[in-house]
Amino acid sequence: MNKNNTSIEDVPINGFHQLMTARAGGGWVLDGYILSIIGVVIVQFSDYLKLDSFWQGLVAASAMLGTFFSSFLCGWLTDKIGRKRLFFVGPILFIIGSVGSFWVESGMALFILRFLVGIGVGLEYPVAGSLLTEFLPQKNRGPRLAGLTILWFAGAALSYIVGNLILAYGGDEAWRLALASSAVLGALLFIVRLKTPESPRWLMSKGRLDEAERIIKQVYGASFSLANVPAQDAEQKVTLLDLVRSGYGKRMLFVSVFWSAAVVPMFAVYSFAPVVLGALNLKGAWASYGSVLITLLFVVGCIVATKMIDTLGRRPLIIHSFLWSSLALLGLGVFSDGSEILVLVLFGAYALFIGGAQVLELVYPNELFPTEIRAFAVGMGASMSRIGSAAGTWLVPMSLLHLGINNTMLIAAVVSVVGLIVSVWLAPETKGMSLERAASLAR
Repeated sequence: MNKNNTSIEDVPINGFHQLMTARAGGGWVLDGYILSIIGVVIVQFSDYLKLDSFWQGLVAASAMLGTFFSSFLCGWLTDKIGRKRLFFVGPILFIIGSVGSFWVESGMALFILRFLVGIGVGLEYPVAGSLLTEFLPQKNRGPRLAGLTILWFAGAALSYIVGNLILAYGGDEAWRLALASSAVLGALLFIVRLKTPESPRWLMSKGRLDEAERIIKQVYGASFSLANVPAQDAEQKVTLLDLVRSGYGKRMLFVSVFWSAAVVPMFAVYSFAPVVLGALNLKGAWASYGSVLITLLFVVGCIVATKMIDTLGRRPLIIHSFLWSSLALLGLGVFSDGSEILVLVLFGAYALFIGGAQVLELVYPNELFPTEIRAFAVGMGASMSRIGSAAGTWLVPMSLLHLGINNTMLIAAVVSVVGLIVSVWLAPETKGMSLERAASLAR
């Protein structure tokens, strides 16, 4: 008879948890790298391929479009067939899309390959996020999931550093090598993920109890069994309509809107960082090094927010994040013709303050839904946010051309204010709750 009464929610972090964090986190490093490298080389490949503003926006948005389709489909598929089977598909798609980019000769070809890469990115949110969530103990779950966002921005910063080095020393078509460089990270990620087990919580939800117990003993120790997994009153339906009917509709609305409001301005600006900074009167070294500095400030903002997630709490963190980042974007719109220092200060403030909303993109959706629909809900949130990001990214070049930089920044501020309003209205507090309690409608 099992005499160990310790819940897997209360165990200390062990070596497996560290490895699992690296396996999932590597996907976010690669996501940040792949989605940001396009901004580093957009001027170079646009000149070479003779792309107008329409095609520049479309190519920049293509990865987000791929993410939109795959997050929705693969979230549902992950809940159906399991997390483990799809855990290796993303790295494979990263490698194929990155290597193929080396030989592109048209905007259409680059669009297709970036769309393929976006499918891989979309897989990471429901698959890697759910898998990591279902292994982590309660006290470490918030900071670890928030830490994935830090890794995303670390990957983004790495793309700017590596990309600018390649452009400086790689010759006239160095942009090809920059786009292909992510294949190296994709191969490393595939190797790190070998021998990853399936989620025992998912196996239990499918009635595969023997397999679940074997993995529980392997991960937590021989004294642990199914009895150490907290019981869950789980919702079994997995369509959006059923989510609404079952009572999770308001949570789905919150996740979709706040996630979109957090990433739409960020991606729209980030994909065209040199162009946007140029429009804000930052030229040459100001634009190049300013992009790196702002990216590093995104990382710092996420680190600070991660430290505060279990002290300040989820709800206050997201509200303050949207409030102050909205004011920073408003400042960029009002003072778009200001000095280089003022622009960098305001951009840096936005990068720092939006960190709170950014780190909660993976915390909230993974905590607010039960095992049977967790990946689907995460995928739905990612999908909705990426279609907004794709639209925003596609429209940025045309907005800069026809509306000007000041109005473009003011539109970004309005989007951020929408996130603030929805967070004040709907953001719950899940600090200190077990995964089962946080996901329950009865709490």
